[in-house]
Amino acid sequence: MKRSIIDHINRFIEILAAEKGYSAHTLRAYRHNLVELTAFVAGDPELTAKDPQRLAAVALDRVGTLEIRRYLGYLHNRNSKTTIARKLAAIRSFFRYLHKHRRIDQDPAEALHAPKHGKPIPVYLTVDDMFRLLDQIKPIGVIGLRNRAIVEVLYSTGVRVSELAGLDMGDVDSRSGIVRVKGKGGKERLVPIGEKARESLSAYRQALSRAHGIDATGSGPVFLNKYLGRLSTRSIARVVEKMSRACGLAVPVSPHAMRHSFATHLLDGGADLRAVQELLGHSSLSTTQRYTHVSIDRLMETYDKAHPRR
Repeated sequence: MKRSIIDHINRFIEILAAEKGYSAHTLRAYRHNLVELTAFVAGDPELTAKDPQRLAAVALDRVGTLEIRRYLGYLHNRNSKTTIARKLAAIRSFFRYLHKHRRIDQDPAEALHAPKHGKPIPVYLTVDDMFRLLDQIKPIGVIGLRNRAIVEVLYSTGVRVSELAGLDMGDVDSRSGIVRVKGKGGKERLVPIGEKARESLSAYRQALSRAHGIDATGSGPVFLNKYLGRLSTRSIARVVEKMSRACGLAVPVSPHAMRHSFATHLLDGGADLRAVQELLGHSSLSTTQRYTHVSIDRLMETYDKAHPRR
């Protein structure tokens, strides 16, 4: 009996976890994209949560280039170009793995290309808006102090929301003002944390200690939920969005927008591009270069005002 494509997907996810060190979020996304393709081939793209037996009945050799093209066509009017590109990247990675390990003779996804899409300028807050957001947060009670510390630490360090959620007290050295961050692929980096963020974090942890007897500087997660477990990335995102709405900002602010603001403000203040790359944990300098738009905007503004023949 031929092995189900689901068996190969499960093995592929195990390999990604063991050898690539991908986060649980990334692994879930890869699995979802590949199972969705399998469900499409089985005749029902919504099958993923309905009938696992039908999914398991789909043999690997049923998924060829034509089926993948049809799947991409199905996605066309239902997803953005960015989402389609991300799904195709997972599919290409999966079939490249199968071909490399001789599970298939030919790679059906090798010649397929993602739709072209322009890279949007990252959403960011101006310095004034950022300060307005930080100043309006009322640190009342343990939760209020926690929420203020979350926003302060996000802006002070520029860490990803998953990195913030994964912070333990042992990662924060308040005396030296350094945080050890566990980034993508298990890579660690050291990031400075400002005095304001350290003060907010200390106030939160002391309140936590008074309310629940938790050691303010002990081990364990930095940010806790109401059940005293580690705060999730989704909860952190909700906190940031709630704070931004309460502040009356024009658009909802995400943790990623805080990271963009961190990078933009550093570069606009004259920071070296490679230093910002290091702080953000980017493997490629081209990724960091997306944040130079503000400096370019100001340069153009100066040019328009000063050049006699603009």
